[in-house]
Amino acid sequence: MLTLKVNGMTCGHCAQAVTKAVEALPDVDRALVDLKAGEVAVEGRADADVVRKAIVDAGYEVA
Repeated sequence: MLTLKVNGMTCGHCAQAVTKAVEALPDVDRALVDLKAGEVAVEGRADADVVRKAIVDAGYEVA
C-alpha cells in the first residue's frame, strides 16, 4: 500500500476529488483518504509518480 501526504485538503469535497482522481488511474484498486491526517492510502500496483501527478493535477500538493 502506498501512503502519501496531501496538502490542501480541507473538506469532504477535497477528499472526494482526490479519491476520484486516484481511483481513475490504472492499477489502483482503491484510494482511502484520511482528511484529518491529510493522507491518501492507495491500494493496488500503481506507480507512485503517476499517483502524485494525478493528485497535483486535481489541484492538491503532495508533500
